[in-house]
Amino acid sequence: MPVRSDTELLSEIDRLRTQLEQGHADAAARERQLERYAADLRESFKRERAQAEQLRRSYVATVRALSNAVEARDAYTGKHAERVTAYGMEVARAIGMSVNDGPELEFGFLLHDVGKVAVPDAILYKPAALTHSERALMEQHPVIGSEIVRDIEFLAGAVPVVRSHHERWDGRGYPDRLSGEDIPLSARAFAVADVLDALTTDRPYRPASSFDVAREMITAGAGSHFDPRVVEVFTSIPDETFLHIAAQLR
Repeated sequence: MPVRSDTELLSEIDRLRTQLEQGHADAAARERQLERYAADLRESFKRERAQAEQLRRSYVATVRALSNAVEARDAYTGKHAERVTAYGMEVARAIGMSVNDGPELEFGFLLHDVGKVAVPDAILYKPAALTHSERALMEQHPVIGSEIVRDIEFLAGAVPVVRSHHERWDGRGYPDRLSGEDIPLSARAFAVADVLDALTTDRPYRPASSFDVAREMITAGAGSHFDPRVVEVFTSIPDETFLHIAAQLR
C-alpha cells in the first residue's frame, strides 16, 4: 500500500469531517421534521378531542331534551328521569358495570319512558284503573321507545334499558316476559332505581314513602320482581347517597 502524503491525509480528514458534519446536519433536519410531525399530531389530536367533546355535549343535550319532552307530559313525576338516572348509575356502578366507558347507559336511563310519547293522554292521565285494552296499549311503550332509539346511532346502546326496564326477575313483566339473567343487567339495575324513585315520590293517590320503607319493599321483591344480586348490592349503598341525589333533583 502506498504511503499517503501529509497533504493527502489532511485532505482525507477534511473529507471525513465534511461527511460527518453533513451527517449531523441531516440528522438535525430529520429531528426537526419529526418534531414538526409530532406537533402536527398533537394539534390534530387536540382538535379531534375538542370536536369529540363538543359532539358528546350535543348528544347529551339532545337526550336531555327528549327526556324533558317526555317528563313535561306528566306534572306529577317532576324530575323523575333525572333522579332515576342518578340512582340507576349509583346502582350500576355498585354492581360493577362500566359506567365511564361511554354515555349509552346514562342515555338509556334518561330515555326509559320515551315510548310514552305515543300513549294517548286519556290513558296516561286516567285516574281510575286501566281497562285490559288500555293496559295492553300502555305496556307497549317500551317497544315503541326501543323503536324510536334503535335507529339513532348514538342511542343504540340505550335499547336494552328502554325495552326491558319493566321486565321482572320472575318473568311476569313486559313486553317480552323475560326472566332471570335473560333480562339485560342494565335493565335489572334500572328496575330497582325506578321503583325506589316511584316509592319515595309524592303521587296524587299516595304520599311518598321513606327511604327505609322503600328499601324494605324492594328487598321483599328480591327473587320475584328484582334480581336478588342487584338488590343485595343496592342495600349496601348508604341512604345518604340517595338522599343527596333526591335533594338536588326535586
